[in-house]
Amino acid sequence: MRKLFFTMFTAFIIAIAFTGTASAAAKEVTVKKGDTLYKIAKEHGVSVKDIKKWNNLNSDIIKPNDKLVLEEEKSKEVASTQESVQELTVTASAYTASCKGCSGITATGINLKKNSDKKVIAVDPKVIPLGTEVHVEGYGNAIAADTGGAIKGKRIDVFFPSKRDALNWGKKSVKVTILN
Repeated sequence: MRKLFFTMFTAFIIAIAFTGTASAAAKEVTVKKGDTLYKIAKEHGVSVKDIKKWNNLNSDIIKPNDKLVLEEEKSKEVASTQESVQELTVTASAYTASCKGCSGITATGINLKKNSDKKVIAVDPKVIPLGTEVHVEGYGNAIAADTGGAIKGKRIDVFFPSKRDALNWGKKSVKVTILN
């Protein structure tokens, strides 16, 4: 009788363990009006690419009441990297290394005259630390690799290889997303 009880108890514990593992491995969310794959991915700490893969989606189109499967084990891993993602609205002007008296060497040592294709921004390191990878609306992915006398607070300068391109950029308000 004891052996039978022990066997049944062990089977019960194993069944509970497997049930818990199965429910922890995947989570289902229902799409609400206004949801996008990007919004759902950000809320759950996963990538859009993973949501599409887990749900066999060929496009980014989702509709209210659609059910999407999210793999929680992956979401925990990605969530830790996305916790630091931050978006700022800043005033952005532009600069060039091809001006009289400009050395072309950034605060972090990048030679912009030799690397004119490099996407670099000048920042206030108290707001965006040097070495930070960012996405600048209308400019693309860049590295915070320079500082400037007029760059204080939520202000950046985007680098352009030519004076004409820098002048065409002008001064505008843009969103900057911190990528790392």
